[in-house]
Amino acid sequence: MHTRPPLFTPARRRQARRTAALALCTALLAAGCGSSQDTDRNAKATASRAAGFPVTIDNCGVKTTYDKPPSRVVTIHQHPAELMLSLGLKDRMAGTAFPDSAVLPELAKEYASLPELAKKEPSFETVLDKEPDLVYGGYGSAFDEKEGRSRKAFRDAGIDTHLNREYCGKKRVTMDDTYEEIRTVGKIFGVSDRADRLVSDLKARVDRAAKTVADEPDVPVFVYDSGDKTAFTAGGKSLGTELIQLAGGKNVFAGLDDVFGDVSWEQVVERKPEVIAIYDYAGAGSIEQKKEFLLAQPALKDVPAIRNKRFVVLPLTATLVGVRSAYAVEDLARGIHPKSFG
Repeated sequence: MHTRPPLFTPARRRQARRTAALALCTALLAAGCGSSQDTDRNAKATASRAAGFPVTIDNCGVKTTYDKPPSRVVTIHQHPAELMLSLGLKDRMAGTAFPDSAVLPELAKEYASLPELAKKEPSFETVLDKEPDLVYGGYGSAFDEKEGRSRKAFRDAGIDTHLNREYCGKKRVTMDDTYEEIRTVGKIFGVSDRADRLVSDLKARVDRAAKTVADEPDVPVFVYDSGDKTAFTAGGKSLGTELIQLAGGKNVFAGLDDVFGDVSWEQVVERKPEVIAIYDYAGAGSIEQKKEFLLAQPALKDVPAIRNKRFVVLPLTATLVGVRSAYAVEDLARGIHPKSFG
């Protein structure tokens, strides 16, 4: 429960505009100025004439009609921010939150210049203080109802929301979801041409890596996200499984009927992975800590990947629906089939 409204809710901003319009009309009465309602109608008419608008998007069961491209966006989680920056939309970004891992080098400077609202998910009021017209969330937790950040709460405040399609409850996540997410965001902001170019570039990047290892035998790969008593790993419905496949590998837990899940160390040993892909993200221990833990487990000593110390490190953001996943294919392919890259 929030004890006070933000200083400027969308409704208050609209009232402020009406007041300003009335004052202007009084000053310019001789020029035949219309009412504040006329001003609002004219503004809406102008917005609706924006090329390609209005646009209606059905996102995770929430339909939103955009009369014009959003101009003040708060992104919650790193991968939506990187996607927007990759589409050249920095000027539309009012702030971001929850950095997960190192940012793509080509985006690092722009990302660092964005106002950081919180190290984790920001509060509802913190977001509203930036006066956004759209909140774009990466994980489902961006719109956690228990934390007062439900999509309905934002809608009631006059703010649109968009959730990364990975969290729309689909049974399986693929690279096609990445491409579709980019195209959808392109439509929302009226930059479909940029989105199409970005998708083409990312597809070309994936194709180059996949073709390089196309004639190599599949290498068994175990994904280690976290865990000590058990291993938290990527299942068959995760995007990580497809990334590994494109990179010339096979997820040893592709048969796990989930996006992520816990498995026993005995199961890991049975599957004899030759490479371990370690997911890197804040709050789960450093990469060195994870490697040391795996190498120190007596039960794993005969696992080929442990015996040969074959690890590939992937930022967690590179395994999600966003621009990083295409880069992950090449990183994985180099780690799985290093000789193919010279």
